[in-house]
Amino acid sequence: MMARGGRMGYVGRRMRSRAPAASRDFGLFLDVDGTLVELQETPADVVVGESLKSLLVEVSRRLQGAVALVSGRSIETLDALFEPLEFPAAGLHGVERRSASGARRGASYCDSALAGARLALTAFVESHPGTLLEDKGRALALHFRLAPEFETGARQAVSAVVRSLASGYHVQEGKMVLEIKPYGFTKATAIEEFLEEAPFAGRTPVVVGDDLTDQAGFRLVEALGGISIAVGHRVQGQWRLDNPAAVRRWLASIAALP
Repeated sequence: MMARGGRMGYVGRRMRSRAPAASRDFGLFLDVDGTLVELQETPADVVVGESLKSLLVEVSRRLQGAVALVSGRSIETLDALFEPLEFPAAGLHGVERRSASGARRGASYCDSALAGARLALTAFVESHPGTLLEDKGRALALHFRLAPEFETGARQAVSAVVRSLASGYHVQEGKMVLEIKPYGFTKATAIEEFLEEAPFAGRTPVVVGDDLTDQAGFRLVEALGGISIAVGHRVQGQWRLDNPAAVRRWLASIAALP
């Protein structure tokens, strides 16, 4: 059952530079880019190998299906990356969600309220070589990983766009990316919904992530007596793994449980 009374594995905000011992009691909430797989130059360059797919299948079996992908990607994109597998998932940082039963909310569609923002940011990337606009339908992400010299301009462009939108949108920062998304949804709100349902209800929730958008999930599960695992050094959790390769090794320890 979920641990109660006190947070596990840390004192104050001091992280342990490893991860907790594997347990069949876990309910896992896993970020993808920078956590399960290494970041690439562009989102389109990411490939999920068969070995990772097989590993996640084994982990899911050990945990009776309590493994969810919680990502900034859309659920549609997650399904394409992990094909033919379809895990419980939260997409667009919690804007959309698919439960373990397959029920969907916030299904992907093209948000017409972002039409002006699309035009403005498309014009920006066309005039700033190396920047990239990722259109997620209900969110827009401006990447400058390949052109860090344009970070200031990217911030100014996104700020101007957000000011022109209704109050229902805000900017979510990430690693070399600025994302315009609807207010009111976070990875934490999605995880809360998962925790009310089988097979996650009653388990120890474990969030693994590498970026600022994962922090809301960290704080939620810590308050519930669960476990937060930061990947790399950008965010702070109760525990830390150095990189996605270390995450995959830790997941292998769960897959190996008798």
